[in-house]
Amino acid sequence: MKQGKDISWAGSSHADLLDFPVDVRRVAGFQLRKVQKGLDPDDWKPFDDVGPGVKEIRIRDADGIYRVMYVAKFKEAIYVLHCFQKKTEATSKHDKKIAEERYRDIVRKRTAK
Repeated sequence: MKQGKDISWAGSSHADLLDFPVDVRRVAGFQLRKVQKGLDPDDWKPFDDVGPGVKEIRIRDADGIYRVMYVAKFKEAIYVLHCFQKKTEATSKHDKKIAEERYRDIVRKRTAK
């Protein structure tokens, strides 16, 4: 059975995900596995203002609201751009900026090959 696309972690996204509570990490892993198989996560929204094709997995837990931003449009991998806990209703400019910078870096590296 085909495993699907590899996951590539941008910047500190993997370490940030590991800092999530255990149950949230499990949900995030399950949702990313769905993306690897070409399926949509259970709760997501597009985040094109970060970059074309960027999506955000939304996870709610008793401890808070968590997000995993990724882009899956490239054939070689799913790039996880940023993992964070939301503190406000809107995604902060700081979190958007981190994801945007990592997205641009991935695009730059892909075109340099």
